[in-house]
Formats: sequence, structure tokens, C-alpha cells
Amino acid sequence: MPAVYARTLYTGKPNEVLHDIYVVFEDKIINITKERPKCDILAEGIVTPAFIDAHCHIGMARSGEPSAEEETNEKMDSVNTLADAINAIYFDDRAFKESVEYGVLYSCVLPGSGNIIGGRGVIIRNFADNVEEAFIKYAGFKVALGFNPRRQLEWKGTRPSTRMGVMAILRRTLIKAKKEYALVQKGKKSIEEVDPNIEQLFPVIEGKEVLRVHVHKNDDILNLLKLKREFNLKIVIDHACDVNSEKVFQRIKEEGVPLVYGPVDAFPYKTELKNETWHNIRKLVRVKPLFGLMTDHPVVLQRNLFLQLRFFRRFGMSKSECISIITSANARILGINDTLGTIERGKLASIIVWNGDPFSLDSYPIMVIAEGKVVYKA
Repeated sequence: MPAVYARTLYTGKPNEVLHDIYVVFEDKIINITKERPKCDILAEGIVTPAFIDAHCHIGMARSGEPSAEEETNEKMDSVNTLADAINAIYFDDRAFKESVEYGVLYSCVLPGSGNIIGGRGVIIRNFADNVEEAFIKYAGFKVALGFNPRRQLEWKGTRPSTRMGVMAILRRTLIKAKKEYALVQKGKKSIEEVDPNIEQLFPVIEGKEVLRVHVHKNDDILNLLKLKREFNLKIVIDHACDVNSEKVFQRIKEEGVPLVYGPVDAFPYKTELKNETWHNIRKLVRVKPLFGLMTDHPVVLQRNLFLQLRFFRRFGMSKSECISIITSANARILGINDTLGTIERGKLASIIVWNGDPFSLDSYPIMVIAEGKVVYKA
């Protein structure tokens, strides 16, 4: 039963910082104590929880491979509810190793945004050897609004050319799923008679499974919130990089919709992002809906997830609040906060030990522990 010694311990909770403390663990955290335990002390330094990337494409768009070989978007149709991100992840992507070295141990991997419904997302362990060992749980269906799904007219299947076309296809799909679900519930149709693509959406209609919605612009977000109310949907907003209005962040907060923000350091390569700027973060921080942070890897390399926090520090968030964005907040949004996201008794022992203040450019992880095992040592 080893331990690490924290000169400073950021627990992952927004306003909790402890000092001169030992974290004792096996696969889970056994104790957090001021008293030196009678066990091996593996490392000492500044300690944080392992980081969680709440939106990326690691293992699908792979380091060292040409873009033609990436597998983020399936081009057979604009609605692909049976597509599963886990089937397009290769663990020989060397980005996994670099992520682990920088303490990013968990990823929510999603299909791309070229389709209206791209398929199911999945939460994985970056330190695993293969997809079977990596799998933690599913993370809902990837949905995309705005420019990306309407620019793919050369792809197969029914394709929209306008934003109203995107919404029309999505509404048609949801209406069909709702009607089919009602027929099955009333006994007027057997489940065997339902199109498998539609059957996959029954948990969405029931409010049991989330839609992870790629959306950037103010107006698209407001249309999405209207759709949420119409179908009583459970949604998470992903991106929102073009939002330059505190009123829109306030509407998101009022609706109780989580937001996975970012990526912060990406180039705004399309008109849909003409209002994107790091200055928008000031508005997000003022309103403070429930939000986490993404890399959208490989848009921003996952190993640089932590570096994006510098803007949140600039706009007044404390160090512990910043760390919580990529630990406890992301865990809560992904529904894994019962086991991950904070350093406390009973949680999985996924820990980073730093040689100094993580917010200093000369600091780096000297040890990374994943569910009780040392997976990196500097």
C-alpha cells in the first residue's frame, strides 16, 4: 500500500487546497492524512488529480498517419446511430503515450461533426493497451449543428445544404423515434419491427441517454435549446467557441445544460468562428454555467489540455478552480464523478505528482499514477 506526499494537494474540488499531506492508495484512495504512513512514499511534490479530456478524437485521427486514414467521420449517411467510436480507435496512436506523460489519463472520444448524428461516443482509459481494457462507459450520441454537417454534400446519403436542413433532418429523426417508441409502448408495434437506427434513439426519447451536440454560434445554441424543450432532451453543448454574448451563456445556465468548452487554442478557420477569441472566456467565467474543457484532439494536442487553463487564470479563477475544470467538472459532465475527478477516499487512485507549481512553465509531472499503478515516471 504505497503513498505520495503532497506539499500542496489540489483535490479537484473548486475551492479545496490542502498542504503537507499524504495520499495513501491501492487501486483506490485509502486515506488522506497528515501523519506519515508506514508504507513506501513513491514521490513528493505538488499533487493533482489526473486530467480528463471531455471531447477529443484521439486514436481515431492518429499521430503520424495521413489525414486520409483518419476515422472520425463515417460518410455513408448523415444519421448514423449504430456507429460506435470504440470501433475506430487504435491504441498504437502515439498520442496516448504523450497524453499519459502529461497526466491526461481519460478521454471522451466522439465521432466527428460531419454528420448530423455521427454515432456513439465513448469514455476510455488512455493508459490501456487496447480498446477492451480501455472502455469505461458510453457517453451519448454525437450530434452536430451549424456549418460542418451542411458542407458535406459530396458524401453519401441524405445531406443538408442549409442550417434549416440540418435541423429538419434532426427533427424528422427525433419525431420518428418518438412515434415508434410510442407505438412499441402501446403494444401496437413489436421492437423487432423497428428500424435498428431508430431503436438506438429510444433511450434518448426516454431521457436516459444524452445528445452531445457540436454547436458554435449564438443562434444555433438558442435553436438547440428550443429543440431540447420540444423533445424533452438531455443534452450537453460541446464547443460554443463563437459565443460572444453573456446572455447566451446565461441562457445555457438557466436551462441547466452542461457545456464542454473549447478548444481554446485552435485557429478559427471558418466563418462560423468569426467571433471566436480567447476574450470570450471572460464572459463564460462571469456567468459560470456548469462547464468543462476539451482539446478536440488533434485540433489542440491532448497533452496541452492543461495549458488552456491560462486564460481562465487571467480572468480571475483561482488555481484550484482552474484545475477543477479538467478534473471534477469534466467528470461530472461525463457522469464518472462517482469514481474520478477528485482526490478523496474511495475514488480511483489516478494522480499526478508535479515537481513544482503546475502553473509555472518550468514544472512538469514527475510521476503519473493510474488507478493505483505507476504509468509514467520522469
